Amino acid sequence: MRLELRVCQHCLEGDDGHGGEQKSLLLQDMVNCAEKIQEHKDVLDLEAVHIRRVRDDEQGKPEALPVVAATIQNNQIVLNDTQLVAEGQDGNMLLYANPDDILTVLAGNVDEISKAVHEDVTVDLSPTGAEIVSEAGLGADPERQPTN
Repeated sequence: MRLELRVCQHCLEGDDGHGGEQKSLLLQDMVNCAEKIQEHKDVLDLEAVHIRRVRDDEQGKPEALPVVAATIQNNQIVLNDTQLVAEGQDGNMLLYANPDDILTVLAGNVDEISKAVHEDVTVDLSPTGAEIVSEAGLGADPERQPTN
């Protein structure tokens, strides 16, 4: 299995005209989660985790997984610069283009890693990112864990 996260480099850095501070923080949350997954990819039996920072002149080209999401804006096809592609063992590709879904999937993987290792793999999320993940109910909330 392989993962590839693609994010807009300009949005990630919070450049003017590229989504603002909220988007920048959310993308940083995604990258931080993906980096944690990359560090512990063997725990999840992942072959590779790619993090691609896309610039304006690259239009979302993939690094390793040949899937690109697009939308139509003003009668023009626009490639999504933020997306997560997951390739399963069977070769099927899953594409997540919604930022909330991307963060939820990545945080879910970090949560799975936390169950398998004895070290702290917590990722400090922005308030918006933390709210998205808490609403997803991934089980990372100690108050929502089952009691034995």
